[in-house]
Amino acid sequence: MGLFQALKREWFYTTELARLLRTLKSISAESEDLTPDLLERSVDAHADRIAFQTDEGAEISYAAFDAYANKVAHWAVATGIEPGDTVALYMANRWEYVAIWFGLSKVGVLTALVNNQVTGKALAHGLTISEAKHAVVEGALAEAYKTSCDLVDCQITAWVTDGVVTDIAGAQDFRSALDAVSAERPDRSRRQHLRAKDPCLKMYTSGTTGLPKAAIVAHTRALYYLQVFGVAAKAAKEDRMMMILPMYHATGGLCGVGAALSFGGCVLVRRKFSASRFWTDAVQSGATMFMYVGELCRFLVAAEPHPDEKKHKIHTAIGNGLRPDVWPRFVERSGIPRIMEFYGATEGNVGLLNLDSKPGAIGRVPPHLSKRFNIRLVQFDTEAEEVVRGADGLAIECQPGEVGEAIGEIRPEDARYRFDGYQDEEATKKKILRDVFQKGDVYFRTGDLMKRDKQGYFYFVDRIGDTFRWKSENVSTNEVAEVLGVHPGVVQANVYGVEVGDYSGRAGMAALMIEGDAIDLAALHAHIHKELPHYARPLFLRVHTETPEEHTTGTFKLKKTDLVRQGWDPESMSDPLYFDDPESGGYVALTPEIRAAILSGKLRV
Repeated sequence: MGLFQALKREWFYTTELARLLRTLKSISAESEDLTPDLLERSVDAHADRIAFQTDEGAEISYAAFDAYANKVAHWAVATGIEPGDTVALYMANRWEYVAIWFGLSKVGVLTALVNNQVTGKALAHGLTISEAKHAVVEGALAEAYKTSCDLVDCQITAWVTDGVVTDIAGAQDFRSALDAVSAERPDRSRRQHLRAKDPCLKMYTSGTTGLPKAAIVAHTRALYYLQVFGVAAKAAKEDRMMMILPMYHATGGLCGVGAALSFGGCVLVRRKFSASRFWTDAVQSGATMFMYVGELCRFLVAAEPHPDEKKHKIHTAIGNGLRPDVWPRFVERSGIPRIMEFYGATEGNVGLLNLDSKPGAIGRVPPHLSKRFNIRLVQFDTEAEEVVRGADGLAIECQPGEVGEAIGEIRPEDARYRFDGYQDEEATKKKILRDVFQKGDVYFRTGDLMKRDKQGYFYFVDRIGDTFRWKSENVSTNEVAEVLGVHPGVVQANVYGVEVGDYSGRAGMAALMIEGDAIDLAALHAHIHKELPHYARPLFLRVHTETPEEHTTGTFKLKKTDLVRQGWDPESMSDPLYFDDPESGGYVALTPEIRAAILSGKLRV
């Protein structure tokens, strides 16, 4: 990059970050300005404009949105739900989703945004840890909700929407209850005791392993999420945000929704994602922005070219997890001029934003502005799974190009850098790192490995725990997946480590989703051996026979827990398995006999 281009980049980042900070500086822990105040101001400014458009084409004005929220607020008061209490919300994407938690926040009631794609034990766990005594349940999900009723450790009254008659014990009709109360805005005195540092929502960590935890989302965090991406994208009232991501997750339900509603725009509510219909929908709906996660973009790239994929009006795509192997192909196919990749977590205090669409980067901290940000990278021992400390007991900061864990200094007085924790006190303690660079300082542990370059661009490497050790070397599942992902015919690669007999560490295994019914294994083998060092090459391949959606979470994150548990036993699964056979120099079908030879040591790997 020449001097002029470098100066232009620095000027752009400096002015844009200054504009962001200037716009959001009013968000402070002790402020009386809360999430419902922001949304009510938007309603008052844009009452007659369209706030939501549904799959079916129905349009809901800002005034109608507020009226429904007001009814929800009055219902809560009439039901005896007190400020500080929690109501669980079990509902798929629809405009009422936002109106319900908005309405409850008007009277100081918290909403637990429960994953609508879980049932049974997982749903019961989410309801139990929400500490809710009432749950609003979408009528279409009543039967799914019922699977949890005998497993919940507390008494919860279900309020079922849409006039659906259900045999859930003690269930109430939510529609009738709303019909009986006022649509007038409740007096603000019902929340006047609250400050922005107080809880607004409960959201659940959506990781691919273990049971979810309930994270507290304070008003400071909600206000920031609702505005930051719209400010960065210079969103206007004419913008139309296509919302495909689930609203129970912060990326969709706060970041995406807020980029429209905080600025008078319209949210195009979609109940589910369809790669085959996406571009036609984008054109017909007049979408100008959309929120993504990386795998969603991968599905679009893997789909057959569509005649509408460059006829849309989308000027900005905002999201995270867009891998370097998919990024250029997605830009080429879609023609979207601005990709605003970001990094963040529902409960975390570390945020990064890629303002200039640099491919592969999750954000940038200009070196001359580094003191204005709280993120640092520290050396991390992936085998011991702990931060490396020097002789003085303090952490060692990474130099450009070095991989380390991203941590964020906890600054309670700054809305961006607070850490409000989980309901589980022990889980909260595990995310805190103390005495990092000096005695007494406190940092939030992201659990993510990153690296940065000399210009201050940050790059995601892997989740801690996903990186494994094989042949005395560290293997990044993310980097291996990127190499596999650029090979023709590979739609998606899920990389993980599996135990192999008495071998130290874990061997690499990749579960692939492919185009068509077969893949050229010889070409794939040659590609892997050319692009990856010997220790990082997947020893085993598993080719999925199901659809891609079956192997992702509701937020399109890859599932790994079941894959790791199932391992590499060909007799325990119907998917084809392959082994990188050193004798034949290629991938061969993994048979029970080959497995036995590997475990016995007759066949060395």
